[in-house]
Order: sequence, then C-alpha cells, then structure tokens
Amino acid sequence: MGFLSKLFGGSDTLDEALQNAIETQIKKVQIPLTEQDILSLKALKAMHLKGSTLSLEISLPFPCRSLWPSIEQNLAHQLSQLEQIDKVHIAFSTNVVAHDVQKGTTPMPNIKNIIAIASGKGGVGKSTTSVNLALALQQEGAQVGILDADIYGPSIPTMLNIKDKPQTKDGKSMQPLYAYGLQVMSIGALIEDDSPMIWRGPIVTQTLTQLLKETNWDALDYLIIDLPPGTGDVQLTLAQQIPVTGGVIVTTPQQVALMDAQKGLKMFQKVEIPVLGIIENMSTHICSNCGHEEAIFGANGGKSMAEKYHVDFLGSLPLDKRIREEADQGSPTVTAEPNSEIANKYRHMGHQISAKIGVKKRNYANLFPNIVVQNT
Repeated sequence: MGFLSKLFGGSDTLDEALQNAIETQIKKVQIPLTEQDILSLKALKAMHLKGSTLSLEISLPFPCRSLWPSIEQNLAHQLSQLEQIDKVHIAFSTNVVAHDVQKGTTPMPNIKNIIAIASGKGGVGKSTTSVNLALALQQEGAQVGILDADIYGPSIPTMLNIKDKPQTKDGKSMQPLYAYGLQVMSIGALIEDDSPMIWRGPIVTQTLTQLLKETNWDALDYLIIDLPPGTGDVQLTLAQQIPVTGGVIVTTPQQVALMDAQKGLKMFQKVEIPVLGIIENMSTHICSNCGHEEAIFGANGGKSMAEKYHVDFLGSLPLDKRIREEADQGSPTVTAEPNSEIANKYRHMGHQISAKIGVKKRNYANLFPNIVVQNT
C-alpha cells in the first residue's frame, strides 16, 4: 500500500486505487508561497473516509490562518472530482518547529525561531514594521515575541502602549510584558522615558544578551528582534552569540537609505544568516486631499536591491500618516485596522517570511538530551 495507507483511520479495506487517486488529487493543490503540496510538506497528519465523506487533518509548518479557507476550497474541489467522495472536511492546525541557525549557535529551548529585522539606517520605519509583522504573525496563529534591541532609542513600549515594568518571580529573571497577545521585552520598559542611555559598547551588548536570555519567554514560535541602526557591536553580538533563523532588511527607496541597507544585508551574509527578504517602506505617498500618488523618496529602490543581491522582495508599504499615527497611539495598524489594505500588506509579508522559514532545514538540537561523559 502507498504512503496514504498509514494515515487512514479505520480504513484497512480501502481500495489501493482510491488511495492513489486521492494522492494524485492532493498533489494538484500547492500551498501558497511554498510551491509544495501538503504531502511534500509532510503536513497531512491523518485521513478518514466514512461513506462518501473524506476528513483530513492538516498541520502546516507556518502560520497562515487567513489562507486556510482557500486551501480547503481548492482541496475540496480537487477531491470531490472523485466519484467515491461527495464531501470533504478539513481540520487545520499550525506546527512551527525550530529551523537551522548560523554556525556556532544553538536554538534556545523556549524560542523556536529568531527573526532579526535590520535597516542599516535609522528613520526608515524599521520598528514600526517589526511591530506590525509580529502582530501579523500572531494573528495568523503563531506564538510571537518581540525584543527591542535598540538600547539607545527604544520605541517598542510606545508603539504597543506598554506602561508596566517587568516583574520577577525568582529575582534572577524577568517575566515578559504582554501587549495584543505578544510577549515583549525592551530596555525602554525598565527606564524612565526621558532617561538617556549613556553606555559604551560592551555594556550595550551585555544588556542585549541579558534581555534575551534572562526573560522567561513562553514557548515562542518566533521572536522578532528589532535591531538598532548600523552594523556595530549589537549586530556583531547577534551574529556571534544569538541563534538567528533569518534576517529581514527594511529600507526606503532613497539612495542614501539603500547604501546603508546594503551594508546590513552584507553583514547578514558574512555571518551566514539567511536574508529572508527586503521590505521597502515609504514607497509612495498618496495625497489625502487629491489622491495624487508620488514616489517622493524615489522608485523601486528596494526591488532593485533585492534583484542585485538575489534575495526576495517582500513588498512595499506606502508613506501613510495612519501608520505613524496608530503607532504613536500604541495601536499599530495590523491591530487598529486589521482589514485595511496596509494590514493585508503586513500580513502577506508575514506569510512570505514564515513560509520561507517553514520549508528550511529543521534543527534537531533541542530534541536530543545532553550527553555527559563522567569518569566512574
């Protein structure tokens, strides 16, 4: 019998020809953004045929709750072409696993995947993008955290309207803060709003490591790290000590921003952190009075950069005052206007990033116990 025979519950007498026909129909449906079907993704966990009703259990390797209806519609259409099947019922779930990280590091036991968001240059909307991407992944069914690694200019607490201070249960570690279903940690939640961080590099990198490793993150599928501008001490610490699944570059179309963004991309490549894609922010401005659209920072800079370095272009976002206003008010766009065109852009970017991770090689380091050899 074929592969599907192992998945059928109570169907020992199922005709092998029907199993093969079902497999053929399933393979006609590709899961969006993966170019693979559910069998190739090993996402089909169980099937049961009762009468003419076929039930499937599908566990996808990346969060895409908003895509489930279309996947179900396409599968039901293909399977109902078989005369033995009249109805198709599908139960979906998400199963995110840990994937490969750069050499010399091992995934943290309570964080499956770390995604670093970099820009190279400040003022391009990287933190706003990080927050909205985190919220998009959370809305799609993932357990998500965000770490504000910009020690000198932390902005995540403002964007998520966080007023509380982190608490500790044992005096050694901190509990993450919570906002809109996200787990959050930032130096900005530990200091007063107007307190400057007059620290040298070694203290900054030590603080970043402590914020990451001394926070009791709760079973995260993804931790988004919002990096500060530049390619200095914090970025070097990230590359050498923190297990990163992939990086995302945020830029504007402006040539000055692209120059620094390219440095951020090359940094990821030199330390063998895969670049998951480039996001172009502030792509065009649409006048709120007349509706005229203008590329005031230039056109297609992010897309051209992606083509130059052979990485994915994840999409562009407009220069829209709603994005700024909603972030300033502590209610980012994906939460404030979840059905808006802008929120859908963030959601689509989140789909691309998580799908790209989902088809990567799995990391099994945390599945095996530590082996200690002792002299007896």
